[in-house]
Amino acid sequence: MSNPKETPIKLEFSNKYDREHSQYYYEKHRRGIEPRLSHWRDVQLARKALKLAGNPQRVLDLPCGAGRFWPTLAENPNRTVIGADNSADMVAVALEHCPKEIASRFTGLQTSAFAIDLPAAAVDSIFSMRLMHHVGKSEHRLAMLKEFNRVTKDTVILSLWVDGNYKAWQRVRSEKRHPRGPNQNRFLIPAQQIEQEFAQAGFSIIDHLDFLPYYAMWRVYVLRKK
Repeated sequence: MSNPKETPIKLEFSNKYDREHSQYYYEKHRRGIEPRLSHWRDVQLARKALKLAGNPQRVLDLPCGAGRFWPTLAENPNRTVIGADNSADMVAVALEHCPKEIASRFTGLQTSAFAIDLPAAAVDSIFSMRLMHHVGKSEHRLAMLKEFNRVTKDTVILSLWVDGNYKAWQRVRSEKRHPRGPNQNRFLIPAQQIEQEFAQAGFSIIDHLDFLPYYAMWRVYVLRKK
């Protein structure tokens, strides 16, 4: 496990995920047509990414949030999942809403992505959706990626915002006109830069999947430990 004497990096926005906000997070992808369509596309990409990763049997879902991807992860009947999050309330809500027919294959863990409370090579794959775009500093992303490299035996699946698409162009133009303040917690990362960071952390790229090619910023990477 990580050195307990080290002070783990903490993302300030994570403090908001109390019990009430965690319950809201569980419900938000079920409200309205747009969130449902977005979730449907996310699930499509998750299935493809898991297949590219070799259909891993033991998976760490970090951050698990309120368990949004648990039914998808459970589609492989031989898969067991550790649902982990920095917020204990998120983990509790995820476990409460986990369908009974799959609950025996899921365990919860409150832990930081920068200092994962698991031994080295504890899982076959780390499934990390919608976390990396919150990490604005390269050194913090590298710290997280190196911790992922320690804990996975084989692969990592992660999503983030990248450039090279219409929405990224729009965002950059908007930020030039209206610079964002110090409380910004979502970041657009140039694809070339993050891919260099993957290599620095000891990963090669199996493939990447775009939410809507050339339009949306979301990209899912499937990485293999070197």
